[in-house]
Amino acid sequence: MPQNSRASRGSVSAIGDCRSKVFHVVLYQPEIPPNTGNIIRLCANTGSTLHLIHPLGFAFEDKRLRRAGLDYREFADVRQHDDFEAFLSAVDPGRWFALSTRGRQRHDQVAYQRGDAFVFGPETRGLPQTLLDRVPPAQRLRLPMCAGQRSLNLSNAVAVLVFEAWRQHGFEGAAC
Repeated sequence: MPQNSRASRGSVSAIGDCRSKVFHVVLYQPEIPPNTGNIIRLCANTGSTLHLIHPLGFAFEDKRLRRAGLDYREFADVRQHDDFEAFLSAVDPGRWFALSTRGRQRHDQVAYQRGDAFVFGPETRGLPQTLLDRVPPAQRLRLPMCAGQRSLNLSNAVAVLVFEAWRQHGFEGAAC
């Protein structure tokens, strides 16, 4: 079992200017190791903190996770939590947003703030309704898609939302 809010991180000095964490990416019970590996890499490259909510659908040492994340795990701030309540208790984000195909607010119509948390559900079923019910409708986000399509890949959806939020903050800490 994970230890609440205990970070599994590499050298902070290697993270460079992105070491001041602007956003929290929260994967609620992720199931597919390569998606989580890609998101570890994304978080390392955007200065976001990644939170994994248990149970995970794979072992954290899964070779597919390592392969997708390459060597970025040492640069990412990855924290594991026993459940969603443990995450909220440890992090106490000012605001948290749930991304869902059932969301009502388009992701690009929100003014994001430093410290916001973005919560994503498991790949095969999305966030449970009980969790969505805890989020105000204006914080239930949706990505635009063509009519008739079910959803985007989890790591792609995380990238779209994180980059929009980071863009709104002038890509703070980026080497552009």
